[in-house]
Amino acid sequence: MAYKWESNIRKVVPYVPGEQPKDKNIIKLNTNENPYPPSKKVSEMVENADFDILKKYPDATAGELVEKLAEFHGLDKSQVFVGVGSDDVLGMSFMTFFNSDKKVIFPDITYSFYPVWCDLLKIPYETIPLKEDFTIDYEEYLGECGGVVIANPNAPTGILLDKEKIIKIIEANPEVIVIVDEAYIDFAPEGSSCLDLIDRYDNLLVVRTYSKSRSLAGIRIGYAMGNPALIKYLNDVKYSYNSYTMNVPSIKIGSAVIDDDEYFKGTISKVVKTREWFTEELGKLGFFVLPSSTNFVFASHKDKAAKDIFQEGKNRGIYIRYFNQPRIDNFLRITIGTDEEMKKLVEFLTDYLK
Repeated sequence: MAYKWESNIRKVVPYVPGEQPKDKNIIKLNTNENPYPPSKKVSEMVENADFDILKKYPDATAGELVEKLAEFHGLDKSQVFVGVGSDDVLGMSFMTFFNSDKKVIFPDITYSFYPVWCDLLKIPYETIPLKEDFTIDYEEYLGECGGVVIANPNAPTGILLDKEKIIKIIEANPEVIVIVDEAYIDFAPEGSSCLDLIDRYDNLLVVRTYSKSRSLAGIRIGYAMGNPALIKYLNDVKYSYNSYTMNVPSIKIGSAVIDDDEYFKGTISKVVKTREWFTEELGKLGFFVLPSSTNFVFASHKDKAAKDIFQEGKNRGIYIRYFNQPRIDNFLRITIGTDEEMKKLVEFLTDYLK
């Protein structure tokens, strides 16, 4: 049925998130969540919280969280912006910085929310094909454009782009903003982050999230770091759109867990160790696995179709991610879970592939 008013509706094809099954008995390896619980500082904060404060609006600046993040990263608070998960931060960044007639560019295989924001906000864009080995062809990002977005490490491939190549992209685009989405950087080798470049390049914005390495996907905390002028422009748009994006629990929890760096590094180490073991096991089973610097692997089997493996795993209560799109429709993205979960997945694969 068509409605008379539909011609005035802003229509987009929405981002499709991974399934969130209700059954707690399944092995859930489809949305890149951390398999380990968050820091105990979360429960300590909740136990000692003054819930009477919830009757008031939160601090619109989220000053406590901003200051904690700035201190943790060795920055000034004027260099930090926070939001409701990195999706909120990225969406606000697209709204703020991509405002020309020139095309914003990003890879054809990357975080699938990027083209959705462009369509929603009427931002012209172009996708740059990854090379045959699924690496980013940085030379294709050195021409004139309206902005650049690089997920590093990339998703869903998991591949890390060398920082020196990102520097070349930044230096080739001084008149536009270059966003480096570092959602998975904590699982990459030390020194891979572009954060140390923000004082050198005033057009660089680095975006992070609490959802992966800090085990807080459910509380929704993301942040960006960059030149104070970039952060000011982000806040100007935020305060013009929705001043109170961060609620009190998010601000308090986000501030508390920053102090537990030992636990943070410990869970990352466990995930990376399991990732390396699981990658070897997949190789023994006939999988081709792309080199991962994330908390997931991207793998394709030499004989069995990815869609069939995905469906049979789901039938057996093991959820992994399948993308029905060109070039990667025979790959599976598999989140790294606990050792026990990954061993059960290997057992299923061994049985299914024999």
